[in-house]
Amino acid sequence: MAKKSKENYLDYVPAISPRHTWSVADGKVTIHMEHRGFYNWVAQKFFHRPRVSHIDLDAHGSYIYQQIDGERTVGELALLMKERFGADAEPLYDRLVKYMQILHNNGFIYYCKRGE
Repeated sequence: MAKKSKENYLDYVPAISPRHTWSVADGKVTIHMEHRGFYNWVAQKFFHRPRVSHIDLDAHGSYIYQQIDGERTVGELALLMKERFGADAEPLYDRLVKYMQILHNNGFIYYCKRGE
Protein backbone atom coordinates (compact mmCIF):
# COMPACT_ATOMS: atom_id res chain seq x y z
CA MET A 1 0.00 0.00 0.00
CA ALA A 2 1.38 3.40 -0.97
CA LYS A 3 2.08 5.86 1.80
CA LYS A 4 -0.18 8.89 1.68
CA SER A 5 1.86 12.05 1.27
CA LYS A 6 0.78 15.02 3.31
CA GLU A 7 0.69 18.34 1.56
CA ASN A 8 2.08 21.25 3.50
CA TYR A 9 0.31 24.55 2.83
CA LEU A 10 3.59 26.40 3.40
CA ASP A 11 5.03 24.67 0.30
CA TYR A 12 2.35 26.10 -2.02
CA VAL A 13 3.54 28.70 -4.54
CA PRO A 14 0.98 31.49 -5.04
CA ALA A 15 0.82 33.62 -8.19
CA ILE A 16 -1.33 36.67 -8.89
CA SER A 17 -4.27 35.97 -11.16
CA PRO A 18 -4.29 37.90 -14.45
CA ARG A 19 -8.12 38.13 -14.25
CA HIS A 20 -7.93 41.24 -12.08
CA THR A 21 -5.87 44.40 -12.24
CA TRP A 22 -4.35 46.07 -9.21
CA SER A 23 -2.58 49.27 -8.31
CA VAL A 24 -0.46 50.64 -5.47
CA ALA A 25 -0.92 54.05 -3.88
CA ASP A 26 0.97 55.13 -0.75
CA GLY A 27 2.14 51.54 -0.23
CA LYS A 28 -1.44 50.18 -0.17
CA VAL A 29 -2.68 47.75 -2.81
CA THR A 30 -6.10 48.12 -4.40
CA ILE A 31 -7.43 45.16 -6.41
CA HIS A 32 -9.86 46.10 -9.18
CA MET A 33 -12.45 43.37 -9.66
CA GLU A 34 -14.57 43.67 -12.80
CA HIS A 35 -18.01 42.10 -12.55
CA ARG A 36 -18.71 40.10 -15.71
CA GLY A 37 -21.50 37.83 -16.85
CA PHE A 38 -25.23 38.02 -17.38
CA TYR A 39 -26.32 38.27 -13.73
CA ASN A 40 -23.79 41.00 -13.05
CA TRP A 41 -24.99 42.84 -16.14
CA VAL A 42 -28.58 42.67 -14.84
CA ALA A 43 -27.47 43.92 -11.41
CA GLN A 44 -25.57 46.80 -13.05
CA LYS A 45 -28.48 47.84 -15.30
CA PHE A 46 -31.39 47.48 -12.92
CA PHE A 47 -29.90 47.75 -9.43
CA HIS A 48 -27.11 50.24 -10.21
CA ARG A 49 -24.33 47.94 -9.03
CA PRO A 50 -20.80 49.04 -9.97
CA ARG A 51 -19.09 47.45 -12.96
CA VAL A 52 -15.81 47.38 -11.05
CA SER A 53 -15.29 46.89 -7.31
CA HIS A 54 -12.14 48.22 -5.67
CA ILE A 55 -10.81 46.10 -2.80
CA ASP A 56 -8.34 47.95 -0.57
CA LEU A 57 -5.83 45.79 1.31
CA ASP A 58 -4.37 46.72 4.70
CA ALA A 59 -0.62 47.20 5.31
CA HIS A 60 0.09 43.51 5.96
CA GLY A 61 -2.02 42.35 3.02
CA SER A 62 -0.53 44.94 0.68
CA TYR A 63 3.02 43.92 1.57
CA ILE A 64 2.35 40.22 1.06
CA TYR A 65 0.41 40.79 -2.18
CA GLN A 66 3.34 42.71 -3.64
CA GLN A 67 5.72 39.87 -2.69
CA ILE A 68 3.70 37.19 -4.54
CA ASP A 69 5.67 36.41 -7.67
CA GLY A 70 4.97 32.78 -8.61
CA GLU A 71 8.40 31.80 -7.23
CA ARG A 72 8.13 32.20 -3.45
CA THR A 73 6.30 29.64 -1.34
CA VAL A 74 3.81 30.58 1.36
CA GLY A 75 6.51 29.65 3.89
CA GLU A 76 8.98 32.07 2.30
CA LEU A 77 6.33 34.79 2.31
CA ALA A 78 5.81 34.14 6.04
CA LEU A 79 9.52 34.70 6.68
CA LEU A 80 9.43 37.98 4.71
CA MET A 81 6.42 39.10 6.71
CA LYS A 82 8.09 38.22 10.01
CA GLU A 83 11.22 40.12 8.94
CA ARG A 84 9.19 43.18 7.95
CA PHE A 85 6.58 43.35 10.75
CA GLY A 86 8.19 41.40 13.60
CA ALA A 87 5.90 40.70 16.57
CA ASP A 88 3.13 42.74 14.92
CA ALA A 89 2.68 39.89 12.42
CA GLU A 90 1.80 37.30 15.08
CA PRO A 91 0.01 34.88 14.98
CA LEU A 92 1.94 34.73 11.72
CA TYR A 93 1.17 31.35 10.15
CA ASP A 94 -2.52 31.19 11.10
CA ARG A 95 -3.06 34.70 9.83
CA LEU A 96 -1.11 34.23 6.60
CA VAL A 97 -2.72 30.91 5.70
CA LYS A 98 -6.21 32.35 6.25
CA TYR A 99 -5.31 35.43 4.17
CA MET A 100 -4.00 33.27 1.32
CA GLN A 101 -7.16 31.15 1.43
CA ILE A 102 -9.30 34.28 1.15
CA LEU A 103 -7.26 35.55 -1.81
CA HIS A 104 -7.51 32.14 -3.49
CA ASN A 105 -11.25 31.72 -2.85
CA ASN A 106 -11.91 35.15 -4.40
CA GLY A 107 -9.82 34.34 -7.48
CA PHE A 108 -7.11 36.94 -6.78
CA ILE A 109 -4.35 34.31 -6.68
CA TYR A 110 -3.83 30.74 -7.85
CA TYR A 111 -1.29 28.10 -6.92
CA CYS A 112 1.35 26.94 -9.36
CA LYS A 113 4.63 25.11 -9.54
CA ARG A 114 7.78 27.22 -9.24
CA GLY A 115 8.58 29.00 -12.46
CA GLU A 116 5.17 28.51 -14.14
